[in-house]
Amino acid sequence: MERLNKIERLLPEEIEKRSFEIISEELIKRDIRLPEEEAMITKRVIHTSADFDYADTMTYSKNAVAMAKELLFQGADIVTDTNMALSGINKKALAQLGGQAHCFMADEDVAKLARERGVTRAVVSMEKAKNIKNPVIFAVGNAPTALIQLYEMIQKSDWRPAFVIGVPVGFVNVEVSKELIMETEVPYIVNRGRKGGSNVAAAICNALLYELTR
Repeated sequence: MERLNKIERLLPEEIEKRSFEIISEELIKRDIRLPEEEAMITKRVIHTSADFDYADTMTYSKNAVAMAKELLFQGADIVTDTNMALSGINKKALAQLGGQAHCFMADEDVAKLARERGVTRAVVSMEKAKNIKNPVIFAVGNAPTALIQLYEMIQKSDWRPAFVIGVPVGFVNVEVSKELIMETEVPYIVNRGRKGGSNVAAAICNALLYELTR
């Protein structure tokens, strides 16, 4: 009975608001002050993961948030490296701004070409995304090979992604792939270290979208 008394009785629409209040309170207790422009994005990542380490490891290039929001406002598309991230992005909000979300990982032509070349589907997906006419925000939450391929494409041509969200999770090539993106002149939001994931990539996209559509 004592435990039941501790339960907060909230309506569904109140739960998210209360969650963000708790996050803000926790950050204050930890003496963490997030830059105002970046706060809602980092908080949404914490909300998605329940992991306060992101308050220290989320890294933004200069004016990254303003640049990403301007791209979305102008109708930029989003390309993800997993269908999980694709499913998590609020496509209705993105469509309000004139953009579309894409994931080419399950496309038959991508799988076929990846097998023939002996590379990952993420590599071929990034190459395919290069053909999208709209400016593209790449949201990578799983495959470090996607970030490495973007880096190599930047180095070998005049092509540039409009923006990179680099938050793959794991152990092999994850940290170095993020560091490579941070060495380019492309605007980025990156989570340093091993943590990340498709849910984190989607959360970052949604945080930006909600700033523009809510």
